[in-house]
Amino acid sequence: MNRFVFTLAATLCCLSAQAQNWPTKPVRLIVSLPAGSATDIVARALSERLSAQLGQPFVVENRPGASGSIAMNLVAKAEPDGYTLLAHSSSGTVVPSTIPNLPFDVLKDLSGVTMLANIPNALAVAPGKGFNSVKDLVAFAKANPGKINYATVGSGSATHLNAERFRLSAGITGLQVPYKGTSEALTDLMAGRVDFCFCPVSNVLPLAKDGRLAMLAVGSSKRASGAPDTPTTEEAGVPKSAYNFYVGLSVPSKMPRDIVMKLHAETVKALSSPEMKERYAKMGIDALIFTPDQFDVYLREEVAANAVLVKAAGITAQ
Repeated sequence: MNRFVFTLAATLCCLSAQAQNWPTKPVRLIVSLPAGSATDIVARALSERLSAQLGQPFVVENRPGASGSIAMNLVAKAEPDGYTLLAHSSSGTVVPSTIPNLPFDVLKDLSGVTMLANIPNALAVAPGKGFNSVKDLVAFAKANPGKINYATVGSGSATHLNAERFRLSAGITGLQVPYKGTSEALTDLMAGRVDFCFCPVSNVLPLAKDGRLAMLAVGSSKRASGAPDTPTTEEAGVPKSAYNFYVGLSVPSKMPRDIVMKLHAETVKALSSPEMKERYAKMGIDALIFTPDQFDVYLREEVAANAVLVKAAGITAQ
């Protein structure tokens, strides 16, 4: 922690007067997914910490729709003065491949600040379905081609991308059932109206603990810290099925670099606080900190990787 404090102090002392004084008024934090989603939960936790640290309100505004492109467009075209920020999920890197004639360029008009959280998607089923393992689910789907269905939070969402990567890797077919939000998808999953979903572990874990859902696996490349006994889909026998769902913080690309660096330093400070660590632990998610340059490189790689997945799965946004 002492090393971090020294680094933060060194960063802040080198900032321009404009950046040192920022923010002098409320900051809008635009969230690309609905209230109650994992992205929204992370954004609201961060906004509380930044408000306390910087003495100005960080006001969350949910602008869901079109795989996050509505929120992304708003921020991409906002005044790059540090007062309009974007909290987005990994689904944002799919929009160049699914939405034609975007009014903005994902990689040119937005710049990354840092990743905020790694949130594994849980492969969840209703206990009454009789699927006790990933192998059970895959075996049923192969024996009943096209009869299985799966919930997503919209075409092109991270939940959809995870399900498609799993489906393609497992060699099964099925029907996607898109929902407006995670809560609606999980409600129908618990009721047995859909067979499975890949939804954030932070949303699924409480329902699994209550016995209303069963977690067969997590879709990420590593096990979830909040569910260490639950295998990944690859460990459960489906090679090349990993999909890493994350929440990130981005800004208009023309924002002054020293304000970006102050925002980065304050965000790292927030994520390192005992309060945020405790909240993350309760949700079963992990902080994942990148430098702005590292995050920009990662976003470029994700856009390219998701273009391949979109083509293979025939995904189109709705």
